[in-house]
Amino acid sequence: MTLAGKRAIVTGSTSGIGLGIARSLAEAGAEVILNSFSDSTEDHALATDLATEFGVTVRYIQADMSKGDAARALVEKAGGCDILVNNAGIQHVARIEEFPTEKWDAIIAINLSSAFHTTAAALPGMVKKGWGRVINISSAHGLTASPYKSAYIAAKHGVIGLTKTTALEMAGKGVTANAICPGYVLTPIVEKQIPDQMKTHDMDRETVIKEVMLSRQPSGEFATVEQMGGTAVFLASDAAAQITGTTISVDGGWTAM
Repeated sequence: MTLAGKRAIVTGSTSGIGLGIARSLAEAGAEVILNSFSDSTEDHALATDLATEFGVTVRYIQADMSKGDAARALVEKAGGCDILVNNAGIQHVARIEEFPTEKWDAIIAINLSSAFHTTAAALPGMVKKGWGRVINISSAHGLTASPYKSAYIAAKHGVIGLTKTTALEMAGKGVTANAICPGYVLTPIVEKQIPDQMKTHDMDRETVIKEVMLSRQPSGEFATVEQMGGTAVFLASDAAAQITGTTISVDGGWTAM
């Protein structure tokens, strides 16, 4: 599945799922735009390293996804894109009555509204070319719910609604829109949580992973960032040209329950 000649923007892509997807797209031959809210030497070095590793053009463009104008400007600075992966996201856990308003606003802005703004900016160029892929990273929590995550779950459900609407508006124009719904993915952030969970529950690593962290994931195994990347490459390929307006769960059976 070659993506040579295609330009991909991946928001929130300097670590975790976003970086895994960016790596897979670069490996498939796409030009890749990395993004985060920071603008450090390390950010630009990461782009250079990926470019060297995969022999493709990789650039880093700073943009704060909490700001709609910045999200749209990202697409403009990139020179448009053929593949848009809306991955940027944050999380906060609290009861609804105690949920800080500023946290709610930030999560909705970054997890949901940014996807609207980047999509709105990218679609005209895709339609002009007659080819485009919008890949939104939702979550198992875009299809189901858990307590204490009201903003995240509302945003991820909204991402799926935005995905479906985008697909319908783009039908027949060569542009598809789909959402990937990960379950628990072994990212550096999750890896750092394991020792704390071991102490909290007085369990060994294997037990805390299976009985606490993956209690809702029937496979009993983490998904990987490479699997997220492979799914994104498939959705960007010609093999997925008639897959649009749907969700692909990569959750070890979580949403089958």
